[in-house]
Amino acid sequence: MNSLDVESSKRPAISTLDDFCFGVAPRPVACGRGLVFGSGTVIPEINFTLPPMDINEDTWPEVRRQYEEMINGVCRRAVELEVPGLLVEFETLPPMTVRPEWGAEITDILAGALRQYHEKHGLKAALRLTPNDNRDHERPALMRRGPYWEGMVRLFESAAGAGADLLAIESTGGKEVNDAALMNADLRGVVFALGVLGARDMEFLWGKLVTLCRQNNIVPAGDTACGFANTAMVLAEQKMIPRLFAAVVRVATVPRSLVAYEMGAVGPSKDCAYEGPYMKAIAGVPISMEGRSAACAHLSPVGNIAQAVCDCWSNESVQNVRLLSGPAPTVSLEQLAYDCRLMNTALSKGRNEANRLRDWLVESDAALDPQAFVLRPDVVLRLSQQIIAEKTPYLRTRRAVLVVLDELRRAHQAGDVKIAAREVRWLDLLQRQADALPESEAAFIGEMLATIEPGVFLPEEYGLQVGK
Repeated sequence: MNSLDVESSKRPAISTLDDFCFGVAPRPVACGRGLVFGSGTVIPEINFTLPPMDINEDTWPEVRRQYEEMINGVCRRAVELEVPGLLVEFETLPPMTVRPEWGAEITDILAGALRQYHEKHGLKAALRLTPNDNRDHERPALMRRGPYWEGMVRLFESAAGAGADLLAIESTGGKEVNDAALMNADLRGVVFALGVLGARDMEFLWGKLVTLCRQNNIVPAGDTACGFANTAMVLAEQKMIPRLFAAVVRVATVPRSLVAYEMGAVGPSKDCAYEGPYMKAIAGVPISMEGRSAACAHLSPVGNIAQAVCDCWSNESVQNVRLLSGPAPTVSLEQLAYDCRLMNTALSKGRNEANRLRDWLVESDAALDPQAFVLRPDVVLRLSQQIIAEKTPYLRTRRAVLVVLDELRRAHQAGDVKIAAREVRWLDLLQRQADALPESEAAFIGEMLATIEPGVFLPEEYGLQVGK
């Protein structure tokens, strides 16, 4: 991995709080039909999906009809609300990646509608294609070969011809180790999954994706640690693991997700990557975020603070069901449009007013949960500076867990963040695990390979050689 901006300078792209706000990124991205992300306007990003139904040959005409209905309803309302632009994300369902021609067919339907509304109504728009990562559908997962990998590649290769403007993915490298580590509150396992396995998979995967994007004139957008940190967030919400642990996991994902940008991704980041503020601070890329407007998809303790430095504002995903006012995707688009209208009004009044709104969004959430606290823009800037002082993903992940624990301990002692009484002891429990992480990555890999039960994952799928 090699990045002049991140690794050579050891300085984040954003260094002052005054420069860290929604709508503005150091490295804006232009794509689609007239859209520019991070140039002073927050863009709504809508994602929609099918209601519960089987996807097969018999139901495929109905699948097509539903996507046609959803995209036309969303575009029509976007025009009526005079949105400054629209980003549509198509996140494929598993059968659409296993059978890539299906994924390409829906991509073509969505892209066609966006072109039509641009030509007839001047709607600025772009389409993000996000194939789901099927590789972990078998265990141990084959990450670099096999039918699931081949299906993903075929869908990526067909993206340009089908009309996609951006490519993203919610990759799962290391998840087979991380799942058990989360349930056991095993910080060492999480660091191994993210800083060693996940980072290696990201380098392999994004090397391929960036090459394909450059060959086909598509924007390589970004990845997300959703399967890791968002899983932790949901488990914490269900009181299955400590919220404090979930907060530490969130920051531990930063080096792994940063690899995509080191390999050439340019943003906007994936909406469910709540580590996005760290990507914006370090790499300067525009980011998509989700929060209260994503309650249709999942609950979270970060509904407002997630909006503080976003460049696109997303609903995560919503099923095509009927509500009192209309189809849920259309309703969700309206909610996003009004949120973005407020942010863009603040931006139009000057940076001081935009930062005032940012600070209210932050203050409303930050003290109530450690998972919100680690998204405070000032915290993000402090931790980012320390994380990128290290040279490798493993060392950055090790540093990430050490510095976030230190940050949370200080905040708890100062009364700046609420940590439940039953969870306070986890500061020391996690600290002992973090302090035991060796500085030598080779030593750490050797320890973990000797500890993890054979067959949980395949070391060779991550470029690791057992016994060497």
